[in-house]
Amino acid sequence: MRKADFDTGRGKIVYWVSDAPDATRPWVVFLPGLTADRRLFAPQIEHFEGRVNCLVWDAPAHGESRPFPLDFSLPELARWLGEIMKAEGASAPLLVGQSMGGYVAQVFDVLFPGRACGIVSVDSAPLGRDYYKRWELACLPFVTRMFYLYPWATLKKTSAEGNAATPEGRAIMDAILAGYEKGEYCRLSAHGFAMLAEVVRSDEYAAPTAPLTLIVGELDRTGFVRKYNELWSKRTGLPIRWVEGAAHNSNADNPAAVNTIIEEVLGGN
Repeated sequence: MRKADFDTGRGKIVYWVSDAPDATRPWVVFLPGLTADRRLFAPQIEHFEGRVNCLVWDAPAHGESRPFPLDFSLPELARWLGEIMKAEGASAPLLVGQSMGGYVAQVFDVLFPGRACGIVSVDSAPLGRDYYKRWELACLPFVTRMFYLYPWATLKKTSAEGNAATPEGRAIMDAILAGYEKGEYCRLSAHGFAMLAEVVRSDEYAAPTAPLTLIVGELDRTGFVRKYNELWSKRTGLPIRWVEGAAHNSNADNPAAVNTIIEEVLGGN
């Protein structure tokens, strides 16, 4: 894949894209979650590169897209993503977003209806205001304050083990977290939850129109992800594709299962 960057005027976004895109192949855009970077989707890139056109980014303030001031919003992320895809000719992409990446995908689809052929939500959640209790929204911007109470080594270990259930999944998170300092990680986490609370309160991004696929790890215990997805499934009539042996990073814990689901979605488009 080819490494490239996009200058937002406030910082550069680094991304990787298929070196020689094939116009006859579909596009798949991978969007890692909060604090994760493109390495989270390494098992998917390895599987799909050469079979579809791939694009994956290090979101602003993540991975190689640093330094980047923490003054951006989810709609800005979605707009920058749209500009990157336009520059690379990534038309009618399938957006595969893990956790926060799933929020970016939903916001993108609301801002640019019809540009994505579908959304695969991996351990993410809906953005409709009525999915969330008032106290849950109130707590979101402050949930990371407790992070400062832990030694950095303990926080990294807890994060890796909480997000991933397998040695392979945890190794990916260990490698990603090793690139942060404690303060940077805590500030980034806090900003991410604040962005989420902002878009949920606005209720402007509650109804993406692209075909949606819900994926959740059977062992996902992150926040209220399971509850939100069960309610999402009930309201939309969409089934949840439960991933065996996987926690919050189900695409890293059980890539074979997630890759199969993505293939099924691509086959149906």
